[in-house]
Amino acid sequence: MKTSHRLEQALTKLYVAFHNNQLHPECCKQCAVGNILDNTDSWKHLTDIHGSEVLNYVGMVNQKLGKTFNGYSPAELLKIESVFLKGCGYGGAINGRNAKPKNPTDKDVLFNGLSEVIKFLCEIDGVSNVMDYTKLFEFENDKPRFQSIIIQA
Repeated sequence: MKTSHRLEQALTKLYVAFHNNQLHPECCKQCAVGNILDNTDSWKHLTDIHGSEVLNYVGMVNQKLGKTFNGYSPAELLKIESVFLKGCGYGGAINGRNAKPKNPTDKDVLFNGLSEVIKFLCEIDGVSNVMDYTKLFEFENDKPRFQSIIIQA
């Protein structure tokens, strides 16, 4: 499967952040978008509330000018962050009123959020979800349909 440069870069950055414990949903530099944008928080000026999908004036201007950040438009960045937060168990934008997970940095919580983000990133690039493992279990005539590495015990 051929993936775009922006998708490859985003997946790599998210993978590294997850395994280096540098992923935190409530930190604009360490959230999904913060990591995709090289641990910067400049993206937070595109909206008024962390986790909102609504572009503010600055966000709308950048969107209309066709500006991208590491290949993603302002609207895509806000959607990525929203998907991440919802996948982590947040009830919407981080505003003090919406539900949030008890331990936002729990590996299971972060994995769920990343799984949703990766699914979304693949969707917007028009590729199959790279986390979809169901093909490993497809078969034809009692044989695996696709070749894979089989680990012998």
